[in-house]
Amino acid sequence: MPAAPVSLAGCPLCEADGGTVVARGADWRVVLPAEPDYPAFTRVIWNAHVAEMTDLDEAQRAELLRVVMAVESAQRAALAPDKVNLASFGNVVPHLHWHVIPRWRDDRHFPDPVWGRPAQGRDAAIAARRASVAARLDAYVEALAQRLGPAGSARGS
Repeated sequence: MPAAPVSLAGCPLCEADGGTVVARGADWRVVLPAEPDYPAFTRVIWNAHVAEMTDLDEAQRAELLRVVMAVESAQRAALAPDKVNLASFGNVVPHLHWHVIPRWRDDRHFPDPVWGRPAQGRDAAIAARRASVAARLDAYVEALAQRLGPAGSARGS
């Protein structure tokens, strides 16, 4: 049975947006959490404090996955990454959220997860990639808005 929508005192994703909001729906928000090495690293956060996908009913799960897929699609269209990583852990912050991370073969951690040990000897490539992605963030946010339609039109709030 799905959990009732609640907020939890002390939960960082209940008490704050978790980054710069680029799209918002009634039940979710899409944020850029300011990851220096990954300027387009994006989180899709379910607004109600639940920990697992199975805490949502089928329609809510479908809506959340629709948004995650829209983020991935926008990243691919606007940024042309070599790969997109999707992750939903919640081990540290047990509030349902998805990480959608565009990856390039020359990024700081490739092919390992972004939370892994950094690769050595890529500083120049990393700086160039960071600048290239940062220059395309507006195009990415616009592509995301187009994919989310009216539900995500309250961007930047």
